[in-house]
Amino acid sequence: MGEILSGLYFYIRYKEKSNRYLSSSKVEQKVRKNNMAYTNSKNGNLTQDSVQIIPEKRTHSIDRITPHCVVGQCSVETLGNIFAPRSRQASCNYGIGPDGRVGMYVEEKNRSWCSSSNANDQRAVTIECASDTKHPYAMNNKVYASLIKLCTDICKRNGKKKLLWLGSKSKALNYKPKSDEMVLTVHRWFANKSCPGDWLYSRLGDLATKVTAQLGGSSSGGTTASGLYRVRKSWNDAKSQKGAFKSLDNAKRCAASNPGYFVFDENGRIVGSTTSSTKTVDELAKEAIKGLWGNGTDRKAKLTEAGYDYAKVQKRVNELLK
Repeated sequence: MGEILSGLYFYIRYKEKSNRYLSSSKVEQKVRKNNMAYTNSKNGNLTQDSVQIIPEKRTHSIDRITPHCVVGQCSVETLGNIFAPRSRQASCNYGIGPDGRVGMYVEEKNRSWCSSSNANDQRAVTIECASDTKHPYAMNNKVYASLIKLCTDICKRNGKKKLLWLGSKSKALNYKPKSDEMVLTVHRWFANKSCPGDWLYSRLGDLATKVTAQLGGSSSGGTTASGLYRVRKSWNDAKSQKGAFKSLDNAKRCAASNPGYFVFDENGRIVGSTTSSTKTVDELAKEAIKGLWGNGTDRKAKLTEAGYDYAKVQKRVNELLK
């Protein structure tokens, strides 16, 4: 259990030097009632003690994972030093360095201070990932591969068989996960930040698909066990539907040939990236002017989900409209 990144896993623990826990009798009773027996991912060959924030025991069982971008190519050691001062009032459960090593800074039984949301941090395992310092805050292959393995391990140890990316704040925060489901959330939903960066945000569908596959779920190229994949502009716009397919591959081909369209599963979730990444910024800008990508936040969400750089496209749109 919890065997990941053999020989590369960097395990950092903090000393619980303060007894100032959120450990009232009510919290302890709730923990026992919900059978929240927490474990940690651990396969490290190095332990480093660091003074961390005052540990706070969770008041909610784990049913979310929130990945973040560090906005810097920080090693796991550097991340530990960044989070060490209590005055910073910031931390995460895990961090991934640019070499793919993983550090643990806050045990899973405790909440971190990471997402600008107490409610989210109480139920989420938070992960800081080394990234570039500029938009779209890209992560290298080692970081992304480690993130997939770490998320898979977290899901396994917490009894989850599926990792879900619901594609929108309202859907994710109002969704009540089943006992075997874990939901992805993002920092930008709780604060005026771009975190986890558009690079990772556009790949969260891929992350969920790959983790679920490793947990024993169906792969992204197969067919649905029940229901159909629908190609629409948005889930609520049933009139825009181009077709409904048993094969995900066929649905993706349909969406790729219709700019501004996406593939949705039977629960209304966007499935992966459906648009060809070979289109130029000029082509995308002209399509946006025609209304094929929506407007405002809707346009940004669609372009980002499709793997495009919204800022570059919108800049070109503004230039063409002058």
